[in-house]
Amino acid sequence: MHSSRNGRHVGRVVGLWRYPVKSMGAEVLAQVDVSWHGFAGDRRWAFIRDGVAQSGFPWLTLRERGDMSHYRPSFVEPARPDKSATVVRTPSGSTFDVADPTLGAELCPSGVRVIRQDRGIFDTFPLSLITTQTIVQLGEMVGARLDVERFRPNILVETTDEAPFPEDSWVGSVLCIGGARMRVDKRDGRCIVITIDPVTTERNPEILRAVARDRQGCLGVYGSTVEPGRVAVNDPVLIESPA
Repeated sequence: MHSSRNGRHVGRVVGLWRYPVKSMGAEVLAQVDVSWHGFAGDRRWAFIRDGVAQSGFPWLTLRERGDMSHYRPSFVEPARPDKSATVVRTPSGSTFDVADPTLGAELCPSGVRVIRQDRGIFDTFPLSLITTQTIVQLGEMVGARLDVERFRPNILVETTDEAPFPEDSWVGSVLCIGGARMRVDKRDGRCIVITIDPVTTERNPEILRAVARDRQGCLGVYGSTVEPGRVAVNDPVLIESPA
C-alpha cells in the first residue's frame, strides 16, 4: 500500500467508537468503514429542542441532559448501518425506535423532534481523534483518572513515543490509518461536555478549566476523510511524508 512506503509510523489504533445519535452512548467497534462522511452510521440522528431551531446550537445534548450517554443506540442490521433502522435502549431497559415520540418525550418533556442526516450531524469535522498520552497527561494535570469516553472520540491512538499531546503536531498532515487516510484539520475545541463523567454523570469543572488554561481550550484533533477505507483496532497509524 502506498501509505506504508511514504509514511512514518507514529502509533496504533487502540479504540474505535461511533455515536449513531448525537450525544447518546457510544458503540464500541472492532472495525469500521470510513466514508467521506466519517464512520458509517456515525451521528446520523440528532434531537432538536423545541423553540430553539433557529439558534446556532439547537441540539439536545449532554449539556442539557447529563445522562444522555446512558441511552444506547444500535442498528437493527449492524452490517449496513447507513441503511438500517436505529433503535435506542433507555437506562430503564426499554427499547424504542429512535423516531418514536415516546422516546422524545422521555428525553425532553418540554418537546423535541428528531432529524436524520445521511451526511452526519457534526459540530465541526466528521472525524475526531485523541491519543492515550493526551488523556493520561490531562488526568495528571487535574489529579484524576479520566475515561476516554468522556472525550467522545472516533479514534483512540497509542503513539510510539511519550511526548505530551502528540496529535497537536499532526495538524495539517495526512494520517494513514488502516485502509483509510485522514487529514488532520484542526485541534478540537472543547466544551462543558468533557466535565461530565460518562458513568456517574457527575461534573468536574476543573477539567474544562485546565484545558482552557493550559491547552487554549483544545484537546485532541478533528479531521476529514482523504481516502475512504476500513479501519480496525490494532491497525498501524502512519503520518505521510511531505510530497
